[in-house]
This record gives sequence, C-alpha cells and structure tokens, in this order.
Amino acid sequence: MADAKVIPFDDDRSRSGGGARPARRRTGAGGSGRGDGSAAPVSALPGAQVPEQPGLLSDGSPEVGETDGGTGVPGPDAVDAGRSPAGGWERRIAGGLAFLRRRVTGDYDVDEFGYDRELTDQVLMSALRPLADKYFRVEVKGIENIPSDGGALIVANHSGTLPLDGLMLQVAVHDNHPAERHLRLLAADLVFHLPVVNELARKAGHTLACAEDAQRLLEMGEIVGVMPEGFKGIGKPFGERYKLQRFGRGGFVSTALRAGTPIVPCSIVGAEEIYPMIGNAKTLARLLGFPYFPITPTFPWLGPLGALPLPTKWTIQFGEPIPTDGYPPEAAEDPMLMFNLTDQVREQIQHTLYKLLVQRRSVFF
Repeated sequence: MADAKVIPFDDDRSRSGGGARPARRRTGAGGSGRGDGSAAPVSALPGAQVPEQPGLLSDGSPEVGETDGGTGVPGPDAVDAGRSPAGGWERRIAGGLAFLRRRVTGDYDVDEFGYDRELTDQVLMSALRPLADKYFRVEVKGIENIPSDGGALIVANHSGTLPLDGLMLQVAVHDNHPAERHLRLLAADLVFHLPVVNELARKAGHTLACAEDAQRLLEMGEIVGVMPEGFKGIGKPFGERYKLQRFGRGGFVSTALRAGTPIVPCSIVGAEEIYPMIGNAKTLARLLGFPYFPITPTFPWLGPLGALPLPTKWTIQFGEPIPTDGYPPEAAEDPMLMFNLTDQVREQIQHTLYKLLVQRRSVFF
C-alpha cells in the first residue's frame, strides 16, 4: 500500500400510533340495553343456575380490578391480561423483513456524501451500542450544550491507538441527545483507502476532513465532529496520555466562522488506556503505509486476542459552546482571531480532561 497522505482539515481545497381506545359494549338486537349505557343484568330461569362469566361474580357484578372505578371501562389489569407477548416479536420480525426488502430492492435514501441513515440507525448503531453501554460504560455529560437544531461543530481530543473514540462519540450524541441528532465525523483519507472500512465509513456519515465538505455539512444544519490532533493524537505514546497535541493552524475555526455555527469543545476520558501504546514499529508502518504501527502489552504478542481493547470506563463531556455568528464574514481570514479561538478551544478541552481525571476513581470503574 502506498503511503497514506493525511489531508489537513485546514487545507484550502476546494415514529405513529394512537392511544388504545376503551372497548365499547354493544346491546343485543332486542334493544335490552339500559338508558344509562350500562349492561342489563342477566335474569336466570326458575331453578336454573347462572354460570359464572369471566370477569363477573355469580351475581353479575364485576371482579375487583377488572373495571376502573366502576365506570365499566376495562382497567389496566384487564387490558394487560389481553395482550399477547407474541405481538411484539411479530412486529419486530415484520420490521426486519421490511428492512431487508428495502435493502434488496434499493428502496432507501443515500445523501450526496454516501450517508445511509436507515442502515446507520438499524445496523451500525445497534452494533456499536453494546460496546458503548456495556463494555466501555460511557457516561455522557453536558449533552444540553449541543443545539437541538441547526449546525454545530464538535471539537474533541483524539486518542486510543485505534479510532474507537470517534465511534463512541457518535453513539453518545445520538443516544443521549433529546433530538437524537446524528454526528457526521470528519476522517483522514486513510480511512477511505481501506477496503470495507471505506464503505462502512461513508454509510455511517463520515466524510473527508476537508474544509469544503465540513462547511457544506454545517450549512445543511448537521452536527459535525472533528478531532484536530489527527494521527498525532491517536498514535501518541502511552506516556503522553491526556496531553493534547497541536491543533493545526485553526482550519476548523475558520470553517465554523464561515458557516456561523457554534463550536462545542468535547473531552473524552478513558480512550487513552484501551490500547496502551508502548512502542512504534516505524519500519513496518512504512511498509504497510500506516502512520504508525502500535506495540502494546498484548499486541502483537497475543495475536488477534491482543487486538481486544481493555474495558476502561469512559466519560464524554461536552463543554459550553463558543458562538461564532457574531463575527463579520471577513473574520474567517483573520489569522490572529483563528489562533485565539483555536487556543481557547484547546485550553477548554485540556482543562476539562484534567478535571475529569481528578474526579474518576479508577481507569476501569
């Protein structure tokens, strides 16, 4: 594989159901219903025994719990007793078959970037959710700082040797935000050169980390995620964990200024320890066309088993948004302003990282 070229971000290139209705009682053809709407009592023939009816006592009165307050409307116990648990499974099976039919016939939508929302929600997010909820036990804070509508740029630290932090961030935004917003991540070009990974990334809504794509997504009202540290952050040694690397020349700030969208700093704790990188086989990395080849306490010594991440406890915190809509259009070309805003975002993320590290009890709990 040829050497992967990392394109800097600041490169100048150009759900409907109604509520359940109470069951109505109908009178017979002889019109024996009473004027008050209640059912007429059953009269037995002389010497005959009145059989007990389900939900009625021998005198014809309703059993306790079968009606609600004597109104004649079935109570919750009666309604629940009539429900079949098989109904839920039937709906799930029908939904799954409908999904498969749409995939086979091509009856689904994909946007101009290759994003397949249905596949992401039904398959990809469902596959990642157990990893976030059960394995890493991701705790999310400050989700209210992400707007309910309109565009916003989430800027986060990057770490962990493999980019699992971006995927967990995507699940965190969708599953915790009241509006279930989708995060569109900006990725390096290496991601789109890898077989299988390329298609999955596009389907999940990821796009190339260039200013043009980022600005177009923001202007479309999307939530865009960027990790400015790039390979420098994700591939740093374990001894430099939670120390932010350089954020580049502020290209993400310029894009946010042009789109007039807020910047939301995001700090991720827990990703640094999933693959403690204690070495880097640079020669092998060059041969494979990778920016680095990690050596950890378990990889490559344990083979495929060594690729299993450690079950660390994660915290993802979204900070106060930094507005950009108050600046004039020419502000996007002001290098001093971009430098100051970049430094402000970086310092806020770093300060929050230190704060979260002090608060956590253990790497794994």
